[in-house]
Formats: sequence, C-alpha cells, structure tokens
Amino acid sequence: MIIENRVGDEDRLVDPRKERSRARLLDAATFLLSTGGVDAVTIDAVTKASRVARTTLYRHFADSTQLLAAAFERLLPPVTAPPTSGTIREQLIELLDRQAKLIEEAPVQLTMLGWIALGSVQPETAGAASHPEEERNPVSSLRARVVNQYREPFDRILGDPEAQQELGHFDTDLALTQLVGPIVFTRLTGLPPIGPAERRQLVDDFLAARSARTSPE
Repeated sequence: MIIENRVGDEDRLVDPRKERSRARLLDAATFLLSTGGVDAVTIDAVTKASRVARTTLYRHFADSTQLLAAAFERLLPPVTAPPTSGTIREQLIELLDRQAKLIEEAPVQLTMLGWIALGSVQPETAGAASHPEEERNPVSSLRARVVNQYREPFDRILGDPEAQQELGHFDTDLALTQLVGPIVFTRLTGLPPIGPAERRQLVDDFLAARSARTSPE
C-alpha cells in the first residue's frame, strides 16, 4: 500500500515497506555500533541482524560509509540548550560542563568524533546501486551535524549583543575550539579528563584574552 506524506509544500508518495526496511537496517546498525563499535557495522552483519536482503540495503544506502554515517546520526543526542540566566562567564561554564558530560558519558559520541576526524573510510561497495539522490558526502553531512550540535548553544551565548559588546568581535569557530577542543582532545588521547576547576579555567582564560584585546591602551 502506498501512503501520502506531506513534506513542506510538496506531496510525495512513500512506500511503508521501504520505510520499515530502512528502519530495521538502522536499528541493526545502531545496535551493532553501540555494542561493537565501528568495525562491527559491516554490510553482512547489518543484513543478518536486520533480516533485510543486501540488495534492499543498497536501495537505501550507497555503501557502508553511508550506512555508518546514518547510524551515527541517529545516535546524535539533541542539541544542548544554552543557559538563559547568569553572567556570560556563568553561562559559558554551565554550558561547558554540559558538553563535557555529554562527551564523557557517551562512548559512541567519542567514537563518532574519531571516525569523523579520519574522514571517509573505504566503503563496502560490491553490489551497490547508484544513488543520484544521495550524492552528498555522508561523512561531510554528519560532520556538519556534529559541528552544529556543539556550536549552536555557544553561538546563542556568544552572539548575544551584550556578549558582543563585552567581548568584541571574534571568530566563533576559534572560540569553540578554545573552549571545547581541550575536552575532546583529552578524551580522544586518553589523558586525564578535564574537571570542573579546569573547565572554569578554560572559560576564564578565554574571557581574559578577549578582555585584554578589547581594553583600551
């Protein structure tokens, strides 16, 4: 049976069987990813766990890289809402604490960051069909989602007119790297995690550097 779904201002026909098979494939891929890591998400393992034929899988995903990116994307937690009260310092410290907790308590999140950092891996493509509607790079698309997840709450704090007036104009990408980068780095390298005191220091150092640049000589 074909059902009609409204997407934006356009209607399109959706085969519920196709939606179910895609959901089963992603259920299997995310389970394998959560329990066995990246190496566990192979075409054979996913088709076996989902009981979906390989030919059907390739109707949904061009290759294993696209499948893995979709599994990671499904496991992305929602964007952290920024604090709405307190000084800029207090808001940044609270947000940094939330981001650190997310990174420290989500092994899959950490695995995803490492996988994205490596770029596109060699996919399993045997038997893959052409996917003209999915020509986008799945790794680049996932990377954009992850960047947005981390930067959106910081953009809302640092882009506030009051913050701009206090801190002056600066590169928000660089600010995000300065604040979150050390937390990610320590987790990826196995160094001791950055605790609350160190996170406060990261914020204070960032604010002190901005204050020094905006102070009149």
